[in-house]
Amino acid sequence: MRGRNDGGQSKRPIVLLCVMVVCLCLLFLYFSGSNGQAGSAALEYGTKFSRSLGWGSDGDGDDGSEESIFGTGDADDVKLKSFPVCDDRHSELIPCLDRNLIYQMRMKLDLNLMEHYERHCPPPERRLNCMIPPPHGYKVPIKWPKSRDIVWKANIPHTHLAKEKSDQNWMIDAGEKIKFPGGGTHFHHGADKYIANIANMLDFKDNNINNEGMLRTVLDVGCGVASFGGYLLSSNVIAMSLAPNDVHQNQIQFALERGIPAYLGVLGTKRLPYPSRSFELAHCSRCRIDWLQRDGILLLELDRLLRPGGYFAYSSPEAYAQDEEDRRIWKEMSSLVERMCWKIAEKRNQTVIWVKPLNNNCYRSRPPGTNPPLCKRGDDPDSVWGVQMEPCITPYPEQMHRDGGSGLAPWPARLTTPPPRLADLYVTADTFEKDTEMWQQRVDKYWSLLKPKIKPDTIRNIMDMKANFGSFAAALKEKDVWVMNVVPHDGPSTLKIIYDRGLIGSTHDWCEAFSTYPRTYDLLHAWTVFSDLDKRGCSAEDLLLEMDRILRPTGFIIVRDKGSVIEFIKKYLNALHWEAVTVVEAESSPESEENEMIFIIRKKLWQPGVSQDPK
Repeated sequence: MRGRNDGGQSKRPIVLLCVMVVCLCLLFLYFSGSNGQAGSAALEYGTKFSRSLGWGSDGDGDDGSEESIFGTGDADDVKLKSFPVCDDRHSELIPCLDRNLIYQMRMKLDLNLMEHYERHCPPPERRLNCMIPPPHGYKVPIKWPKSRDIVWKANIPHTHLAKEKSDQNWMIDAGEKIKFPGGGTHFHHGADKYIANIANMLDFKDNNINNEGMLRTVLDVGCGVASFGGYLLSSNVIAMSLAPNDVHQNQIQFALERGIPAYLGVLGTKRLPYPSRSFELAHCSRCRIDWLQRDGILLLELDRLLRPGGYFAYSSPEAYAQDEEDRRIWKEMSSLVERMCWKIAEKRNQTVIWVKPLNNNCYRSRPPGTNPPLCKRGDDPDSVWGVQMEPCITPYPEQMHRDGGSGLAPWPARLTTPPPRLADLYVTADTFEKDTEMWQQRVDKYWSLLKPKIKPDTIRNIMDMKANFGSFAAALKEKDVWVMNVVPHDGPSTLKIIYDRGLIGSTHDWCEAFSTYPRTYDLLHAWTVFSDLDKRGCSAEDLLLEMDRILRPTGFIIVRDKGSVIEFIKKYLNALHWEAVTVVEAESSPESEENEMIFIIRKKLWQPGVSQDPK
């Protein structure tokens, strides 16, 4: 453009004016199409979106009104033309675990306490509110069980772990695919042999880690790409594989792409989003955690989460104490766990396994003033959402102390046997059994509606967005799937019942984004989630975008809610590249205020800028 030095200078305003006129004409033609529907749709979206978030009021006196954001479900309402598409650099965005947000908002966080890896959600004015595109070349994921060992590289185009951990067999770059040999930092030769060794150390029958059904739920801290959890599944043991979005970025994304249960989280300053006494085994294989910091607060968080008689398997250099620093750490850690009343179950080579007491006797016999102290009587060990950790020991309730254990049946009977902690919620065994039966019927109906669209291996990763007692997941026991059972943070503490059934899940607030990568679930089940959100005044549009973010292309959504909610969602189908599979009336149920509808939706596989087949 540097050649325009003389006459061109005077012509520039005329050229610019012409360009502006052409652009205005094109915009007029676009927005006048379809009798002006595109323009009015965009306006309606902006107004509704602002109103539902509780900001952007126009001062017309509507603020504070109790009118539902779903309105009357009028089918004549204008449909949205489109949502904006996020920039490619946001293709792996996790809104509440976004490091860029921390820098932009200049949050003062303590890096030593891992606060920068904890949840920090954007305020409404900083939400992107756009659709996250899949990476270029994205393919429908490889199906389970093959996916445990191999995934498409295009879906997670990151190979730095293959190079960084090449000597540990985490993963191998294999052209179009990434292979997972089953290795880990401490088990280079395979997780299966390592798991059998742990079972052997504990003298479990036939070296089977499930201990005849008595060991079912596991917490794997600092899980890497979750091969440990992946290889537990064949023993009917399910692990919550946990890791932060740290220097080993994408490790949880790889785990979920493989079809292995996993969650983004960190042992930092807040309690993990799981209730007390949820796991039979906690595991750390060179997880690089300083267990001695802050009076052992992180180890005490594991103690809160372990069941009576639960185990902590720790594979780390400190366990075999080779140099002076290792010996110092081992000595201090041994002193700490002794004061916590843990005992060594077995120590062999580079692994030590501690066991937690079955009752409160040891706690009560400690000398006065022993640290760590017992937690105060008013502390609720099942209150976890945004709750700070405390450096104290969670004693057992009196009934559990007298029983000398959790009183749970072995797996798989555990799934349908009413657990003792139902009494904490004043729920009877009869209510529990009826709930189980009701959801079995509902899930059978869901699958009959899905049957024309799916094969036995179509669905692997499932999220129940409002899980209650976990009966939806229990009804899927014969399917080769796993379910992330989500329980609202402000409702009854039913998540402990879910864990007592041998299932897994997390507490969450659906006014915020979930702690997972985009494109990680094959099916989302939303039972009255939108109606609950409406009562709290949160944005339904935000929730739709969040569901789209975490749902895989070609994945399904089952919405079970009132008719006005279904009509509201219908308006967004084209905008979200979703398609309706079917809508049917649900059977009446005692807990619903009005008749519910079942709406099954499928997400299309789309790429930005590529026109979609209208079919």
